[in-house]
Amino acid sequence: MRRKLVVGNWKMNGSVESVDALLSGLKTIDADADSVAVCPPFVFIPSAQSGLSSSAISVGAQNVSEYSEGAYTGEVSAGMLKQLGCQYVIVGHSERREQWSESDAQLAAKYIATQAQGLTPILCLGESLEQREAGNALSFIEAQLRSVVELVGVGSLSSAVVAYEPIWAIGTGKTASPAQAQEVHAHLRDVLASLNEDVASKVQILYGGSVNAGNAAELFSQQDIDGALVGGASLKIDDFASIVAAAKTA
Repeated sequence: MRRKLVVGNWKMNGSVESVDALLSGLKTIDADADSVAVCPPFVFIPSAQSGLSSSAISVGAQNVSEYSEGAYTGEVSAGMLKQLGCQYVIVGHSERREQWSESDAQLAAKYIATQAQGLTPILCLGESLEQREAGNALSFIEAQLRSVVELVGVGSLSSAVVAYEPIWAIGTGKTASPAQAQEVHAHLRDVLASLNEDVASKVQILYGGSVNAGNAAELFSQQDIDGALVGGASLKIDDFASIVAAAKTA
């Protein structure tokens, strides 16, 4: 049986004071090993590692360079993240795809760089509102998935996490209905099953898109939803704790 995983994506939020307060709250969460992670901005990763050292909560990063080292001003390599104790790296978040024009090929390179250091990529996939309304959501998301699988092989997903995040539901307060989310998750798993049934049955597929304390339990009750990539609610300790609790009881 696949375990539920809840990952908090803090995005570009936080101050020294607010992060200290958030970490204090996180330490009170009853988390099982490999069930909860948080991805702070790069500058707060050391604070998170130190503050959560006595907790079962893992730490990840929101982005990574496809390069291992060199004259790449402002970039952070997977090797550096490994040295900081990171376990996860978010790859292909829609904000990176849209605002920084990161291509499928570039994201595949980041995915490869992440796994080369023994870190777990969280590969994000998702469609716009226009694509959904045009009836192209499933084919578009499948194409995103295949663009990585064709380069790295389906077996690589044995050491990865997939996250479905409908772009129209990120930070908008809108959420895909449990049925809508389940349809996409099931389709992704079917696509993977056509390539490797064992990988498909084991890979965790998270839902991301305005997940909150009120909708988490119903989302987690769906057969193919294995947890959540949480945005804004991960900055509110009571809300995040409720989402984690919902995952534990799902």
